[in-house]
Amino acid sequence: MAVLRAVPWRYDLPASLVVFLVALPLCVGVAVASGVPAELGLVTGIVGGLLVGALPGSSLQVSGPAAGLTVLVHEAVQEYGAGALGVLVLLTGLLQLAMGALRLGRWFRAMSASVVHGMLAGIGLTLVLGQLYALADRRAPGTGPEKIAGLPALLRDAVTGAADRGALALGAATLLVLVAWKYLPPRLARAVPGPLAAVGLAAAVTALFDLPVARVEVAGLLDVVQLPDRAALGALATTAGAGTVLAFTLIASAETLFSAAAVDRMHHGPRTDYDRELTAQGIGNTLCGLLGALPMTAVIVRSATNVQSGARTKASRVLHGGWLLLFTALLPGALGLVPLTALAAVLVHAGAKLVPVRRIAALCREHRGEAAVLAVTAVSVITTDLFEGVLIGIGLAVAKSAWQTSHLQIGVEERPAAPGAEEAPLRVAPLRVRLSGNATFLRLPRLLDTLERLPADRPVELDWSGLRHLDHACTVALTTWAAQHRARSTAPLAVDPPLPTVV
Repeated sequence: MAVLRAVPWRYDLPASLVVFLVALPLCVGVAVASGVPAELGLVTGIVGGLLVGALPGSSLQVSGPAAGLTVLVHEAVQEYGAGALGVLVLLTGLLQLAMGALRLGRWFRAMSASVVHGMLAGIGLTLVLGQLYALADRRAPGTGPEKIAGLPALLRDAVTGAADRGALALGAATLLVLVAWKYLPPRLARAVPGPLAAVGLAAAVTALFDLPVARVEVAGLLDVVQLPDRAALGALATTAGAGTVLAFTLIASAETLFSAAAVDRMHHGPRTDYDRELTAQGIGNTLCGLLGALPMTAVIVRSATNVQSGARTKASRVLHGGWLLLFTALLPGALGLVPLTALAAVLVHAGAKLVPVRRIAALCREHRGEAAVLAVTAVSVITTDLFEGVLIGIGLAVAKSAWQTSHLQIGVEERPAAPGAEEAPLRVAPLRVRLSGNATFLRLPRLLDTLERLPADRPVELDWSGLRHLDHACTVALTTWAAQHRARSTAPLAVDPPLPTVV
């Protein structure tokens, strides 16, 4: 009772209702776009609220099915079947539990921000491309390049009327409501979330005029919940299956922990414990896997709504899960009124918001290398798949960082001849070569080109005391060059300090 009295109900109760209203259409929309029954998205939202919401980790971020995993889930369902989804999510949860126990949560903060934003941009654009077909009640092609290639034909059908005009008009109107909602008076815009208003209006128009458009197919929660299929383990016991599980785990964990970092910047309450939050997500995904539901992540849209609505404690996110459960139990038939084209519009809007337009513009002005990493990651996600695209982005980010941190300054200057020198070699002014910075294999071509251009008839002083790092490849190259230079040169070579012995 003391705990209940400590909850600031006047803040958390209203916030939970607002988060529920935002989460409801997103849970249904993500499930439909993933190719599974709408109720499975609600199951994940309920687990994310009632279970994960009560666990330690983060206080204010809200978990549920995420648009960021829609593309990957859809591909997995198409390849392995709907029965394998529970196994995939269960294995994801178990891996997250192991990662949390090993205290690996904090290491996700080492991920390049450009790769993360590129990943989200690629996911958002892929989601937009796929849902544009759903707006016209068409089946989207399987791959990103095919979706892009089919856009001219889709546009032609929309203009000529070959596409379903009713579905297209209803979807376009829903999208227009979503875009225009934020420009309404603040009191109205805050009182009713845009996604709920847009979907509610579309459902009302569909019911009022009995429009012949596809609607959400409704079944009870108990009808769609199913235990993991043991036969799916055989299908997943391949390299491709293991890669899919790893992709689920890494992307769900990264999205959760990056969302936590963003939410922590939005309030002054307790900070996120990354390892505990990863463990909480693992517990949630393990249960979702046992129920055959969608994978969950912490979702920035719902989390930001929770903070902006004035939530103070975990009670708001737990209550939001309770509202989802009550709605699904008491009003399941209401989902059957929702047209699929309206949900497609919600996901087009959500996908477009994943593309960080302002960040891209800022990076192009100030950090073009980071902008290139972001763009390559996004394009790779669209043209290949999510896992390969992220790996390409990480590889490019690592290569870029290695190149930038291996700055090597090479200075060649002529020193005056030693005063009073009588021997011929000493009467020639020696050349001093100074190396500073970081000598890595990435700079070997430039280093060797400079050294090999030095004349053989002049004394050379090689000073590498300014190097902060000398890797093995450069050590071998310098030692080899010094031996060859001494063998063919008639003038002395001084190396300060002496080069280390090469093993």
